[in-house]
Amino acid sequence: MPTEQHSYDELHGEGWTRLLAAARRKLERTSGALDGEIGLLAPSDAERRTVIGVTGRYRPETAKRLAVPLTALDAYLYDRCGTGLLQTLGHLNGPLRDRPAERADEDTRREQVLTSARSSRLATESWFAAWLDRLAADGTLTRLLRRGDAPLIDAAVRVLEKLPEDLSRILPLPVLAEWATGDTKALVPGSPLEQLVLRALAQRAGDEVPRERAGRRALWESAGAIADDLASQVLVLGIRPEGDTVVCDWLRDAADFGIPFRLTLHQLASGPVVPAAGDIFVCENPAVLRAAAAELEAASPSLVCTEGVPSAACHKLLADAVRAGARLYWRADFDWAGLRITATAVERHGAQPWRMTTADYREALGQGQSTPLGGPPAASPWDPQLARAMEESGQAVMEERLLPALLADLTRT
Repeated sequence: MPTEQHSYDELHGEGWTRLLAAARRKLERTSGALDGEIGLLAPSDAERRTVIGVTGRYRPETAKRLAVPLTALDAYLYDRCGTGLLQTLGHLNGPLRDRPAERADEDTRREQVLTSARSSRLATESWFAAWLDRLAADGTLTRLLRRGDAPLIDAAVRVLEKLPEDLSRILPLPVLAEWATGDTKALVPGSPLEQLVLRALAQRAGDEVPRERAGRRALWESAGAIADDLASQVLVLGIRPEGDTVVCDWLRDAADFGIPFRLTLHQLASGPVVPAAGDIFVCENPAVLRAAAAELEAASPSLVCTEGVPSAACHKLLADAVRAGARLYWRADFDWAGLRITATAVERHGAQPWRMTTADYREALGQGQSTPLGGPPAASPWDPQLARAMEESGQAVMEERLLPALLADLTRT
């Protein structure tokens, strides 16, 4: 019998490369079963001669596909090399994988991860279940399993569980990360854990994860977590707090002169800044607040602008105001995001929608051209017909179109 090295040298020739690769693929798919065959399409002359040698059957040069029983290849290699097909492939390119067993093991580990996540107290929330389903469906969970990063799912669940229910609380991201994972840097921007949690928060908000950093920061803030208490701000007009602090003095002076003022979360946390009990109007777009400042000046009632999704600073200011007896009148754009923002305000702050009825929408819709609605639909629990009317028209109406009516409301206050 030839030496092993001499025998295996034959298998490095041109006629063997595709044949052995096909055999490895076949055996890895079938857990090493030899009951089958492999085929070569458009074989070269060298491959044709190799197959003739293995099978003992002549194949013409015109053959477009050559079939080789695995048992014939196994017997040939054992006779030539002293090792069968499985051992020969293992010697040449390493042990064969058992892909069915790998898939079964991966399926078991996937189910373990999902079962653990579904034991969370959040499991009854529809957004939480949808988040897990998307992770499983789009390949994210599979990639995490194969990288050995499946524990990140449990870590993300712990982060979500520890988010504050009271949005007036200040929870810095490093503190949240420490509480959930023991690592203050686990939620730094761009980290795998941050991306998983943001996907959950976006699912809860009925939107996609923002691409820009400011949008991601706003998404965190909407859940009560802050990356920077100086970056978290709220735009106000006519806010007159009763406290005896420098920030309260600034706000009262700004209100007396009808000047818009930006409050940071840091300022709100440095001392009590509680607006006096009374009515506070909330809008989404700075143009409304700017117009109120220009036309009403110091006579403007208390007005807060969320500038889109309310920041942590906005939530804290308004939550403190409600606890002190203030009443919130809230509005946003007539789009799906605006409905979600308003519904959240009603639920969390007991706000009363302000010109956010079906009649308001239809009247504004008839005053000019509008842009198409985008993103997933939302509900309007305070006026179910509103969401249906918006879905029927397919059009969004921005808040600025209602400016005359809004200013009239503010003037009468």
